Amino acid sequence: MIPVILSGGAGTRLWPVSRRSYPKPFMSLPDGETLLEKTAKRALAVADAAAPIITVTARDYGFITRDAYAGIAGFAPERQVMLLEPIARNTAPAILAAALWVQARYGDDAQILVLPADHLIRDLDAFKEAVQRAERLAADGYLGTFGVVPTRPETGYGYIERGPALRESGFEVARFVEKPDLQTAQKYLSSGGFYWNSGMFCFRAGTLLDVANQVCPEVLAPTRGTIQTDHDAASQVLNLDALKQVPDISIDYAIMERATHRAVVPAAFDWSDIGSWNALADLVDADEVGNRRLGNAVFVGAARNYVQSPKRVIAAVGVSDLMIIDTDDALLVAHREQSQSVKQVVDALKQAKHHSTELHTTVYRPWGSYTVLEDADDCKVKRLVVKPGHVLSLQKHHRRSEHWTVVSGTALVRIGDQEFDLRQNQSCYIPIDTLHRLENRTDQDLALIEVQCGDYFGEDDIVRLEDRYGRV
Repeated sequence: MIPVILSGGAGTRLWPVSRRSYPKPFMSLPDGETLLEKTAKRALAVADAAAPIITVTARDYGFITRDAYAGIAGFAPERQVMLLEPIARNTAPAILAAALWVQARYGDDAQILVLPADHLIRDLDAFKEAVQRAERLAADGYLGTFGVVPTRPETGYGYIERGPALRESGFEVARFVEKPDLQTAQKYLSSGGFYWNSGMFCFRAGTLLDVANQVCPEVLAPTRGTIQTDHDAASQVLNLDALKQVPDISIDYAIMERATHRAVVPAAFDWSDIGSWNALADLVDADEVGNRRLGNAVFVGAARNYVQSPKRVIAAVGVSDLMIIDTDDALLVAHREQSQSVKQVVDALKQAKHHSTELHTTVYRPWGSYTVLEDADDCKVKRLVVKPGHVLSLQKHHRRSEHWTVVSGTALVRIGDQEFDLRQNQSCYIPIDTLHRLENRTDQDLALIEVQCGDYFGEDDIVRLEDRYGRV
């Protein structure tokens, strides 16, 4: 049993916390853990002791993922396999690439358990029991999926209709159904024969690839070119040129809806895809009038509100049924019944090319992070934190100069042909169009303030000549 974690997706309905550069799987839940960390722990609980855990994610998220895994006890680096996508191509190519990797190393009979990184499951014992049933079905050659027993007429999920029983393990799949309207969802709920489509799967690597070769060869063939199955290193970036030839298609459309030997395991465990602020609010205890808070909030004559504010105090007076989500640079106020419409806000901001759909004020990079302290027309001020042993790219800028002042730690600085140490409370100046680089060769974090002066401060005014992280 080899788990495959799919970590991607924009999570636009959870804006302004979920953004393209730091999406939903990396969001902290009320208990302090991220969805990705919870998924990895769930994978470890069902994987064989020596089995790898494969994560398929965007190339830009690789370093964030490794940092998240570093805090998980028992998740040794040698078990962490990363298949990094330079461009997104949906779940079918991602899962097929992982299956090709598994087949090359463990053979056709190795089983794959596909786990999206944005699901919340708290009943681990029930989850393990469902996985064991799915393993039995996979061993019999079925393409297995997990169906969540519906608790309400939900219009935001796809459904699976069950067919004849397959002993005690599950049922054949009669059909997959698209997201229904409310009346149809109510019929599905009352019939007792439908499940929510969880997006989790279990099958033998060989079975999946054989079926894919039959029902979607146009997807499988170019996917073979994206991955080096004979590569010694476990982690790799998928080949960009080959990936461009792969159709953007989900595993449901490409394989599950076209295959014949399919099974569904009813999931008795609790399940949520944390697809909206309502779902996240439900994880927080309510007061006597239904208000929920995460962070700093004061309620006066207010009821049934959810406020999330890690820094500023939010006062809700005489209002009800609102979702109020505060971040450093964006504030969301929405009616609870309109939580699914947050995606339309993101669409409008994208059309306006607003940075808040892409970046937070704190942006994570392979070498550490930077936080924007001020962003004006004539200057930009950042606080940079460089992790021990890391180095920024050798770069220059055409439209801005920079001043660096060390707050803590020691920096090794290159400006032009000169290289020197910069210590606490010391500063330096980098003229426009001058090559420069910043490095932390110590075992402590390096923090400094960067002041940029010029007429343009966009990230696209970075000309990289050398870069340890492949960003040239």
